[in-house]
Amino acid sequence: MKLATRLDQIEPFYVMECAKAAAEMARGPLCDPAQGGRRMIYLNIGEPDFGAPPMVQAAAQRCIEAGRTQYTSATGLPELRQALSDWYQQHFGLAITPDRIVITAGASAGLQLVCQALFEAGDEVLMPDPCYPCNRHFVAGTDATPVLLPTGPEQRFQPSSAQIRQAWNEHTRAVLLASPSNPTGTSIEPAELRAIVEAVRERGGLTIVDEIYLGLSYDPRFEASALGLGDDVISVNSFSKYFGMTGWRLGWLVLPPALVAPIEKLAQNFFICPSSIAQHAALACFEPAAMAIYEQRREEFRARRDYIVPALQALGLQVPVPPDGAFYVWMDCSEFCANSWDLAFELMRSAQIALTPGRDFGRQGAERWLRLSFASSMEDLQATVARLAEVLPRYRANPTHTE
Repeated sequence: MKLATRLDQIEPFYVMECAKAAAEMARGPLCDPAQGGRRMIYLNIGEPDFGAPPMVQAAAQRCIEAGRTQYTSATGLPELRQALSDWYQQHFGLAITPDRIVITAGASAGLQLVCQALFEAGDEVLMPDPCYPCNRHFVAGTDATPVLLPTGPEQRFQPSSAQIRQAWNEHTRAVLLASPSNPTGTSIEPAELRAIVEAVRERGGLTIVDEIYLGLSYDPRFEASALGLGDDVISVNSFSKYFGMTGWRLGWLVLPPALVAPIEKLAQNFFICPSSIAQHAALACFEPAAMAIYEQRREEFRARRDYIVPALQALGLQVPVPPDGAFYVWMDCSEFCANSWDLAFELMRSAQIALTPGRDFGRQGAERWLRLSFASSMEDLQATVARLAEVLPRYRANPTHTE
């Protein structure tokens, strides 16, 4: 069978490969209490442990019982677009008209639509290293080239406007950012983000910002949306993270007015429409009682962050930039192992802890980084710290050790 050559540019999603390995190990003797094992602690997937609130679940049930499961418009339910417009006004002070909002089958579908509408062979898109791997693969899927810009702790693992200006050439079409970021949980300084948008605008390009962790910020400096920087900024967002609806596969785009009709045409052909049940359920996300729940959960995530970061530092897993958003810790494990991929599998075996190695997220020194998700319970985080305290000393004594 002859496959399309673009597949050569798409790597496996190693986050999920590690998840499969952890799940398989969890079924074996290391995690069998009858054989002296203990349960696997999963801190590898960015999935809030809370799930959708009761009123959202009830709204989905009412939708099914009433038979409201027909196709919607490819751009989504008008009332959901209006609800999002109101949310931007109430929480961010932004006047985003509903006709600029397109509901999508998750943020992944949204980003795929944007890439298909804008990029083709020969184009280049600037992105930070590290970054969420699927984002660069959406670019590669259009036969365009993702160009990774190395970033480090001194710039909060986010690209600078100077890097954007230096890397821009006649083939560059856009910059694709994420704030807060997966895997680092760091946001772009507001002044720097403004400088990036202005630099891209001056060059006739587009700024695309992955904002799926918007709402999960723990520092007032970073609570604003990039949409406040102009109508030409494209925002990709999701109901998965702040709203706790991961498996419902529902997201949205906020687009420049001229891009709405092209995106709608693609959505009609590629997806027909997002899940009607998920859309009707999502309307309940904006009820005052639901919003109160989301804010309580954000404070719980903050408490988990405030516990886990210093605890990891005390164990020797350095966190050079504490996360200001999302629910990830990007930690340097080079004191314990030469390759985080090896260490991740070692910790599955020796401590029954599933973490994500840096391999997925970039090219620049990825082997020294591990990502921990604190989307799991405080009890799991406390158990993780206790287990790491047991096993890490053996690796500090021999940092190249792999057995």
